[in-house]
Amino acid sequence: MLRRTFLASGIALATTPVLAAQRLTLDAISRYIMKITRAKCDFVQVNDDGTLSTGTLYVSRPGRMRFEYNAPEDLLVMAGGGQVAIFDGKSNISGAERYPLSRTPLNLILERNVDFGSRNMVIGHEFDGTATIVTAQDPKHPEYGHLQLKFTDNPVELRQWVVFDGQGSKTTVVLGQLETPVELPGSLFSIEFEEATRRGN
Repeated sequence: MLRRTFLASGIALATTPVLAAQRLTLDAISRYIMKITRAKCDFVQVNDDGTLSTGTLYVSRPGRMRFEYNAPEDLLVMAGGGQVAIFDGKSNISGAERYPLSRTPLNLILERNVDFGSRNMVIGHEFDGTATIVTAQDPKHPEYGHLQLKFTDNPVELRQWVVFDGQGSKTTVVLGQLETPVELPGSLFSIEFEEATRRGN
């Protein structure tokens, strides 16, 4: 289930004067994502079957991301070197199940140059009264699925994403407060290093 579905709003308390939430422009959202070079946060994942998973997310843009799942899940998902790797501890296999990053919706926020306004990737740009919701997909490969991002403003923050994969499954990832680590070791995003570690090399 998780292997298939992986490929994931707050209301700010206002003081006087009240600042009404507004729909963010695509340019503002693109600039916000481009400024994210290193990030770490807790996450809660709502799986397609309604079950919950929790863990820690690490991001090193461009191109790298790591989902460390908490017990009882024995699961690790990594993006690095142009690939997404899924390590499922229940399979008793040290190697990863790999997919090209370019064939997953997460590539839309991990690519080096993010510009939702100039590319034909946005298929929805809405405001629900508290958050801006952007729905995007690779225009060349809509069969890979699409990604729905939810942002709040004052300041701009990515609060959650929803991944709809090519088989129609839905996975929601709700993000905690993003931290900005001074450094994130490259080994966190190295699929080969993780495989060697699991083999005991």
